[in-house]
Amino acid sequence: MRSLARLCLFLLTCATPAAVAAQTNTAPPAAPKPAASKSAAATQTRTTTKMTTDPALLRPATLTAKAPDVYEVKFTTTKGDIVIQVTRSWAPIGADRFYNLVKHGFYNNAAFFRIVPGFIVQFGLSGDPAVNRAWKNANIKDDPVTQSNKPGTLTFATAGPNTRTTQLFINLGNNGPLDGQGFAPFAQVTTGMDVVQKLYSGYGERPDQGSITNEGKPYLDKNFPNIDRIQSAAITAPATTHTGAPSSAAPKH
Repeated sequence: MRSLARLCLFLLTCATPAAVAAQTNTAPPAAPKPAASKSAAATQTRTTTKMTTDPALLRPATLTAKAPDVYEVKFTTTKGDIVIQVTRSWAPIGADRFYNLVKHGFYNNAAFFRIVPGFIVQFGLSGDPAVNRAWKNANIKDDPVTQSNKPGTLTFATAGPNTRTTQLFINLGNNGPLDGQGFAPFAQVTTGMDVVQKLYSGYGERPDQGSITNEGKPYLDKNFPNIDRIQSAAITAPATTHTGAPSSAAPKH
């Protein structure tokens, strides 16, 4: 049983499969699961994508645009497309944060680094260590919980009250116990839950959050070659002209 002091993503309580979702920039305790076999590694193809960073991502305090009441985001992943509909009224603060992160390309090349089958898929650390450092303490306040953590809902991870930054999880099961612990869903997967279910889970909880934070994509490429990623994330409705590509302009202050 994991204790709250260890600040793992999921802190098991009462010996049940339900858990508290939390984020941390320190390494979680290992819970090894079988790594990919050589045959699996041989059959899974990965496309190497050059890392590019929007300079605005290094200035979190400037990314405070209000999101549309309803908007749609498409994740193009290494397993296929996932479409998410965000309803701002469900959790306005979280919806605004997600909107700004997607708009400026934060989730491009982000890995699905922790998967607990039947429970959650977690992601939300950048492949660029400089970006992770910039967002480490860019906390937002909690939203009231207005929706349940049902399958396909998207929710921010947390390390305690008012500590949401960039990490998210997609609920794979009916995780209603999280509702009473303050985890506020703000979006729903509308297309591609079959893709979510196919994301590679063989590494379990082995990828180290501290190493991802400090070393970024090279750490994952070297140690977890079968891990699935978001190749690109884009706001598809309402339409946006921002691509998340680097700009020649200096970052705003």
